[in-house]
Formats: sequence, C-alpha cells, structure tokens
Amino acid sequence: MNRRHLLKLAALSALPGSLSLRNAYAQAAQEIQLGCPVPMSGPFAANGKYADLGMKLVVQQYGKILGRPLAYTTLDTEGKPATAVRKVQELAQQKHARYFAGGILSSEALAMGKEVQKDGGVFITTAGADEITGSDCNKSTFRWSVPTYGAIEQTVRPLIEKLPKAKRWYTITPQYVFGDGLLNAAKNIFKEKGIEHVGNSYHSLAEKEFSGYLTNAMAAKPDVLLLLNFGSQSSDALRQAVSFGMKQNTTILMAWASGLEQFESLGADLCEGVYFGAQYWHGIDSPGNKDLVKRCQDTFKANPNYSLAGSYICAKILIDAIVKAGTDDPAKVIPVLEGMKYTGLTGDEEIRAQDHQVLKNYYLLRGKAKKAMKDKDDYAEILSSGQSFLPVAQTGCKL
Repeated sequence: MNRRHLLKLAALSALPGSLSLRNAYAQAAQEIQLGCPVPMSGPFAANGKYADLGMKLVVQQYGKILGRPLAYTTLDTEGKPATAVRKVQELAQQKHARYFAGGILSSEALAMGKEVQKDGGVFITTAGADEITGSDCNKSTFRWSVPTYGAIEQTVRPLIEKLPKAKRWYTITPQYVFGDGLLNAAKNIFKEKGIEHVGNSYHSLAEKEFSGYLTNAMAAKPDVLLLLNFGSQSSDALRQAVSFGMKQNTTILMAWASGLEQFESLGADLCEGVYFGAQYWHGIDSPGNKDLVKRCQDTFKANPNYSLAGSYICAKILIDAIVKAGTDDPAKVIPVLEGMKYTGLTGDEEIRAQDHQVLKNYYLLRGKAKKAMKDKDDYAEILSSGQSFLPVAQTGCKL
C-alpha cells in the first residue's frame, strides 16, 4: 500500500466505530443491522477494504432510520463461497441481520444470495455473473453492477468499431463463472463481427504469474489482448504484458477494471493508451456521484473508487427502501425495491422488477498520458457509456 492508501484507511478513525458496540445490549436490541460480506483477506482484500469504507460512510450519513440506530458488521468472506455463507449465517443468528450488501466475487455472491433467501432477508451485490439476475435469480437477491453481458457489449463492441482493422483477439480468463460469462459474451460478438479469436488462456483465482499465458498470447500475434480477470489479477496481467512490450504492437483492453485504486497502483505511464471497462468512475457528471465525491473528500480527503462506490450505493439502496417501506420487514421492503427509481451514481437508475437487475450505464475508459492529467486522479477519459441488458425473457430468471 502506498501512502495515500494508508491515509485513506487512517481516515477511518474520523468515523464512529462499529455502531453496534455502543450502549451494548439495550441498543443492539433496537438496531437495524447491515452486513458487509466482502473479502478482507486473500487476493481481493483491497477491494473488500474499500467496500468496508463505503458501507461505513453511508451508515454514518444516515445514523438513524425509522427512529432506530443503523449498525453494520463487516464479514471477511476470504473470497470463498463456503466461508461467506457461514459468516452470513452467523450474523443473521447473532445480530438478527437481514440486510446484506457485498459479495465482490460472483461465486461467493451466488452462494450468499441463496443463503439470504433461505433466511428471508435481502442481499444486494456488485458481482458480475449473469446467473445472479439470470438462471440463479431469487426473490431476495438484487444486483447494482452491470452483468458480464453488458460489460462486454459496452467495451468489446465499441472497441471493434473504433479499431476496424484489429481482427485478431486473444483472451486471458479466470476459470470460474464470472470469467466464463465475459468470455462467452465476447465470443458471441467475435462471431457476429467476423473477429478471429486466436486463443484463450484460463487461469485459477489464486494465480499471480501470467508470463506463460502472455507468452502464448504473443505467439498468436493478436491485434488486441482482452483481459477478462479482475482486481489484483488483472493488474498483474497488465503489468507483465507491458513489461513484455505488448503495448508496442497490441491494443490492450481490460474489460472490468476495479477503478481508481487500480490506476493508482499501476501508474499513469503503464495505463496510458490502455482501454478499460468500468462500472464507475469518480469523474461521472451526475448529481448522485457529485454528492458521493464530496462526502469522500470531506471524510477521507480522497476520491471514491469503484469498490467504495459500489458498496456505498448498494447499502444506500437498502436503507432508502427500508425508509420508504416504513419498516425493516424484508417481506415489505422487497416490493419497494422492485421497480424502484432513484438518483444513482451513474445518473437516474432503476431496479428492474422482473429480475432485480439495476439498469445503469457501463463505461469505456482510455488511460491518459501523465502530461494530460488535470489532477492526481485524472488517469482516464470516458470514451463512451451506455446500457446493454438482455431482455428478461432471455436471462433465464423466473422469480
């Protein structure tokens, strides 16, 4: 972690601690408890730590709802579905938590969504697998982030149009449900557009060394290298690709960037000219985003990144729905969430009632040269944005 990361985390001392520790048993009995199940250890720990800040920020913002104090507990899922389910069960039993926002990895999000449904709660996630609001959808699970289909439609398709001579594409894919979702969506566009898919390398969720995969990619002489992994794995893959000189003769697209903290860790020189898909960028010109940026500046003296922003808006959606329902009974809050329209981070956002998918923009960014940056966080320009969602009839969701 660099100094700026440490400053951000140190800023936590400016916020109240876990509100559930106050006034012990008397207050615990009347608290409305939120759960933040995210990886706080393991390869995706950085994403989890920022997600924790996002929920802490929104709980501080509201303080009380329905005349009762808000509280939250962070659960370290370790990025493992079985661990995530156990932690959710424990919080539901020990603190009567019924509302959960988290699940950065699709595998853990799918498992937690089923567990929360069994318990009659509500779960909202930023994970990307299409199945979450598709074939594995359920009444308790909602999703803020654009699924893999939309992420590829808003990155691969516009880049093909931008680079009509780039006919040879190579993919590097994490071998689990999220990676397969991105890969299948990309293959469909390749077929439609006459793109030659010259190879794919699968890797595990524990992989850190990508030189072998990149050697295979270079041997295939692609015009475009498409990275379908996430977080520290996509950063490692990009670093190694650049060190191999691939930026000189290959366009690189990272379909699902993890936002500002990723640009900070990579640096402007490495990101320059690379294309990135993004659920969120702090430079989005919308009232909801400007409000979040101001809150983060006031609290952390820093701009929000995707992991923080996603957790913040997911928790805020839950809290606003509880307020609107006038009760914290999930059976009465779920109908409020279904079809809910609100001022979101990406503009006006809406929860589609039939599959619980939030309809929002996805962004295609391009890394800026260091000399073109207007400030220390101005790493990228937004090239395009749009909404691409399968019709509900094609998602496989039957609520």
